[in-house]
This record gives sequence, C-alpha cells and structure tokens, in this order.
Amino acid sequence: MSLIGAEHMPVNRTGDHDRRNRDERLAFRLDEDTKDLIERAALLSRRKVSDFCLTALTDVARKTIAEHETLVLSDRDRDVFFDTLINPPEPNERLVRALADHKRRVAQ
Repeated sequence: MSLIGAEHMPVNRTGDHDRRNRDERLAFRLDEDTKDLIERAALLSRRKVSDFCLTALTDVARKTIAEHETLVLSDRDRDVFFDTLINPPEPNERLVRALADHKRRVAQ
C-alpha cells in the first residue's frame, strides 16, 4: 500500500490553490494500481501529484455538495410550484388553526 497526503487549503480567485495557507493535512492509504493511475494522470496533466489530487478532490467535493443542496423539479412540479406562488390557495381550516395557535404562543 502507498500513502498519499493531500492538504486542505482555500482556492484563490484564479482557481489555483493558495500555497501560503497549506497548514492542514489529509492522508489516506491506497493500493499500488490506484497510486500508479493517479501519478500517470498527474504526469499527463503536467502537475504535481498533490496538486492533481487536491484539485480532483475539491472538484468532487463541490459537486457532491451542490447535488445535495440543489432541488431539481420536473417540468410539471416546477409549474405547480410557481403557479402556487402566483395563485396561492385559500388557507384551509387546519392552517387557520395552526396560525392562530402560533400567534398565541409567540405573543406570550
């Protein structure tokens, strides 16, 4: 097994990682084939292995976060959502009671 360490650091406006703030470490073990694959990809992209790994990990992390923080609606659901915003339905009895209950609790 091999050990590859990648540092956690902020990205500056140009998209390059700011080397001045490299004070955190992230280390993990991987098999030889995976290490060879990563080193080959870094070589082909003319980058250091640590920079290649950091960029790849950062890109995947941002994509993963975006996927979990983004709501994707079908065309039908989007139309229903916006129609409801523009033409809200009349509040039903249950909603009126809930609002009255809320007002009583907040007013106290």
